[in-house]
Amino acid sequence: MGGAQPGKPELTLPDHVLIVEDNAVLAMAMEDCFRDAGIPTVESCATTHQAMALLRTEKPDVVILDVHLADSDDGWAIAELVQSLKPNAPQIIFSTGAPEDIPAGIAEMGPVMRKPFEAKELLDLMRRPRKEGLLNRLKNAIS
Repeated sequence: MGGAQPGKPELTLPDHVLIVEDNAVLAMAMEDCFRDAGIPTVESCATTHQAMALLRTEKPDVVILDVHLADSDDGWAIAELVQSLKPNAPQIIFSTGAPEDIPAGIAEMGPVMRKPFEAKELLDLMRRPRKEGLLNRLKNAIS
């Protein structure tokens, strides 16, 4: 029988993932893996400009962020924008060939994946406890 074990939250994949990656082959591999895993909305963009424009209108649950894009070697600006989307800021997962180049304050915003990696590794990082709805939180608070 499936489902969460008593006392442990059920882990679930996000509904909406944004991939910011300028390597088209890697971006397509991630897209395919995520869609095959059942993530309903997977979007990708290859430039800082595209990512910033998309983040003005969309609010993904997770952002997979290549910090060294062809149009900018500073993915930190995107990470800082994502973090500003509080109170429910998207989870950030950094991808890079040089993790040591990410400033410590930025690296604290999310896990860092060293390229090359398997897209399935990202699925494990994206699984998170299912959020409890407001009504259930209120019921638990008064009981």
